[in-house]
Amino acid sequence: MPKDVILTHEGLEGLKTELEELSTVKRREVADRIKEAREFGDISENSEYDDAKNEQAMLETRIAQIEEQIRSARVVTADDVSTDVVGVGVTVTVKSEDGKDSKFTIVGSAESKPPEKLSNESPVGKALMGKKKGDEVTVQLPTGKSRKLTITKIDLGL
Repeated sequence: MPKDVILTHEGLEGLKTELEELSTVKRREVADRIKEAREFGDISENSEYDDAKNEQAMLETRIAQIEEQIRSARVVTADDVSTDVVGVGVTVTVKSEDGKDSKFTIVGSAESKPPEKLSNESPVGKALMGKKKGDEVTVQLPTGKSRKLTITKIDLGL
C-alpha cells in the first residue's frame, strides 16, 4: 500500500500542471521524434530511434509517478497547521551556531526544493519536526558532521 504523499495546495496544483504538460505536449514531442527517427530507415542501428524510445520510457515513468502521487495525496491546509510546533506547512526560522539565521518552509518530500522548501523527511526537516520555538536541535548531515540549530520563530507557511 502506497504511503500518503503530503502536499500543500500549491504543491498539488504544481503536480497537476506538470502532469498536463507531460501528458500532452511532451508525449506529442516524443511521438514526433520516434516517427521522425523511423523515417531514417533501419531502426536496429538507429541511435535517434533508441534515444527517442528511452525518452519515451522515462516520460511514461514520470507520468506514472505523478499520477500515483496525486492519487496518494494528503493536502495540508492552513486549518491543519499549528505554529506551536514545527510541522508540514510551517515556515521555521533557525539560528545556527555561527549566529546565521536561516528560514525554511517544511513541505512533503514530493514538493521539496532545497534550500527554501525542505522535506519533512530530509535530515534538517526530520530534526525540526515536532520541536517548539526556543528548542535546540542537532542535525546529522549526510557528510557525517552535525550542526546545532536553535528555533527562533515558527510561522504559517501556507
